[in-house]
Amino acid sequence: MKKTKGRVLITGIAGFSGSYLAELLHNKGYQIYGLLAPGERVDNIRHIKNDINLDRLDITKADKIKAYIKNVKPKYLFHLAAMASVGQSFKKERLTYDVNFNGSLNVLESSVAVLKHLRRLVVISSADCYGAFKPVNKLLTEDQPFAPISPYGISKAALEHLTQYYVRQYRLPAVVARPFNHTGPRQSDSFVVPSFCKQIAVLEKGRKKPIMKVGNLEVKRDLSDVRDIVQGYYKTAIRGKSGEVYQLSSGQSVSIRVVLDILLKMSTKKIKVIKDKSRFRKADIPILRGDNSKAGKELGWSPEYTLSGTLKDTLDFWRDKKR
Repeated sequence: MKKTKGRVLITGIAGFSGSYLAELLHNKGYQIYGLLAPGERVDNIRHIKNDINLDRLDITKADKIKAYIKNVKPKYLFHLAAMASVGQSFKKERLTYDVNFNGSLNVLESSVAVLKHLRRLVVISSADCYGAFKPVNKLLTEDQPFAPISPYGISKAALEHLTQYYVRQYRLPAVVARPFNHTGPRQSDSFVVPSFCKQIAVLEKGRKKPIMKVGNLEVKRDLSDVRDIVQGYYKTAIRGKSGEVYQLSSGQSVSIRVVLDILLKMSTKKIKVIKDKSRFRKADIPILRGDNSKAGKELGWSPEYTLSGTLKDTLDFWRDKKR
């Protein structure tokens, strides 16, 4: 039997980031365990499904999560399971809080029961914790105060406070990875970049009039490739220090208008763009740009993918979708 580097548990393994993290860790020789939500599809991990251990479990069920984690006894635990859409969090507030906070509480509490086996718990937060700040174009560092303006951001800010409590109170070897926006192939079209890519791919097939609907193009985001971000998660587990927070970001902000312009230039069709007010959020952060120097210095992490490369890969992914 092939020797592994140890057991790794990934909650949210079939999600966008979770699938890439599972691939990365599987290729590095870890024995992968993953949790799926009830009814969740496994399209993103179909190519490695037979090489990993999968179970379906509702993370809001405390007793079941505790029993599962005690049975697996992971060396590394990556907690990615979450209601991940900022836009959807306004429509599903209670579910967002229940999954992102109460579900995470269950994971943290259960991790205490396997302390002697657990080398590191990586808790995934979000730059949406920052919310409203001034000046609006400032470069954000890990010590920027929280002022979240969405249910999603609130849930992640609360999760970070909860994590620090467990580090202090129970000496849980937990570390927080705080990624900024990231995209790439496999991301749901409820997010802006895959939404653009899906629309362009459909229009290129000539089945609809070449008209594209978009939301607010003026916001600016610090946009990374998901494959860079999961490398950051891995390095956070291996090199991060308990109780510390590491921002994972490109260090640059780009307007959604520029992102769209790059994609339109890649298209084989001339497409007309129309603003759709229904796609605007109730509240939005004008600019997000993160300082990644701490992750660079302490983790040895830096982005490798270019924005244009990420956008091309994402557009090609939607072009290849059979629908």
